[in-house]
Amino acid sequence: MIQQAIPGERLSLSLVSWGKTGEALAFHEGQEVRVSGGIPGEEVTAEVIKYRREYIAAQVVEVLTPSPYRVEPPCPYFGPCTGCQWQHIEYQQQLHIKRQMVVEALDSVNGFTDTLVLSTLPSPEQYGYRNHARFTVGRRKGELGFVNRESRRFIVVQECLLMHPWINEALGQLQGKCAETSQLSIRYGVNTNDFLIQPAMKSPEVPLQSGRKYYAESLSGQVYRIAASSFFQVNTQQAERMMELVRDELHIPRNEDTSHAPSLLVDAYAGVGTFAIMLAPYADKVLAIEESKSAVGDAQINAQDIEGVEFLLGKTEEVLARIEERPQGVILDPPRAGCHRDTLDALAQLAPSRVVYVSCDLDTLARDLEILCGGPFRLERVQPVDMFPQTHHVECIASLSWDGSVL
Repeated sequence: MIQQAIPGERLSLSLVSWGKTGEALAFHEGQEVRVSGGIPGEEVTAEVIKYRREYIAAQVVEVLTPSPYRVEPPCPYFGPCTGCQWQHIEYQQQLHIKRQMVVEALDSVNGFTDTLVLSTLPSPEQYGYRNHARFTVGRRKGELGFVNRESRRFIVVQECLLMHPWINEALGQLQGKCAETSQLSIRYGVNTNDFLIQPAMKSPEVPLQSGRKYYAESLSGQVYRIAASSFFQVNTQQAERMMELVRDELHIPRNEDTSHAPSLLVDAYAGVGTFAIMLAPYADKVLAIEESKSAVGDAQINAQDIEGVEFLLGKTEEVLARIEERPQGVILDPPRAGCHRDTLDALAQLAPSRVVYVSCDLDTLARDLEILCGGPFRLERVQPVDMFPQTHHVECIASLSWDGSVL
């Protein structure tokens, strides 16, 4: 009979591979152990944090045989916080690991080979890149911090090294003064110096304006209004680079000659309109589909001086099925859950020349590419993009072309 590991117990472990959520994996008496703060190939002593039926969660307390890629984490909260998983790994190795994660996730896609996956695009900033923070507020003193995802212990933080310096300045001013709420969101416009703090707080101790409905940010020279409920990429500089990559993968000419411009492009899951507005000068018409009413409201204001963009409110799978004209290109940028199956079926019927799929979840990307590439599309390349340094998360831009010969 396997003896149950007890929280606080220390285990001697050999770390063998990466898990899907950024921990190194080991095995103890046949049971999987997910070890925070480790690197595969290391011998470590780890303390059990939590015992679950499916796995044991543990934290490295001593490294017996260190990896050559190990570095000293600069954050004093690394480990107890769990917001970052990889501060202890040299950055170039982080990029290498993320590419390998993409290769392994897409292995079952029809026509896939690892040569289709390019090197991970590094972030311009490895720290201080996040423009959005979500803090938990302590119950007693209104202190701001994060919750350990395994132990559920609340960790008060005085700064977060992933956040833009302005957000850390705001954190310092708000720390201990937010007892009237349980969660606090701070969003910052890196290129505009605008900000949004939610929810509204009435205490006279709160020194910064809170409760505004919108803030503004600029990407590649275009200013966007963003509602509190609207999605926006958290790494502003990398988002600008990603926009250029998406345009390039649609094979849109960069010059002023519009004689070869696409007659129709479709931006599915359009959000506040970043891709649609960027593409408008290079196409006769852009249809942008979004089911969030607040995001469409933002997008229409953002595009009020832009010709050739039409925003359609509704579910992507329903709106896409109603489009009659064949588009030259379609952008898919779904949430983590990926695309509805009806969206993929409608895409096959539309027969666009090119599809660019932007994904923040490898499992759903692999699932959807299996369907698309099992039909009339061919996978050309995948560009991993590091939007989230020091974490296991990786964004991907997958480029597909129409291959009608399979029909």
